[in-house]
Amino acid sequence: MTSRKARPSDVADIALALPGVTHEPSWGDKPSFKVAGRAFVIYRGPRKDALDADGHELQDVIVITCSADDKQSLVADDSPFFTTDHFNGYNAVLVRESQLPLLTRDELAEVITDGWLLRAPKKLSKPWLAERGAD
Repeated sequence: MTSRKARPSDVADIALALPGVTHEPSWGDKPSFKVAGRAFVIYRGPRKDALDADGHELQDVIVITCSADDKQSLVADDSPFFTTDHFNGYNAVLVRESQLPLLTRDELAEVITDGWLLRAPKKLSKPWLAERGAD
């Protein structure tokens, strides 16, 4: 069965299903998802480094932690993921909430879960991976 299109509500559903995740504000009052106090998904406020075609600051950007290799492939791919100069050297990709339906829920889950794995302590990630036979 093919995964359905991703929805904005999937971000929270996916993140909160992972062990040890908390939902709390970061970057002012923006929602974020953290594991062991380390953010792996953060909703970001408008900034001058991410503009739409008309030059307006994007209002719906989500930052998701990823590895350097994943970042390169995600932003090079024909996908809604992107980066900005502000994020050069930082292992994260950006995606607009309004563009999530261009992904499947499974694709979104993979990126969010990979971000969690990079931030989660081994005492959480190792048993979780073992449960899935990915140890």
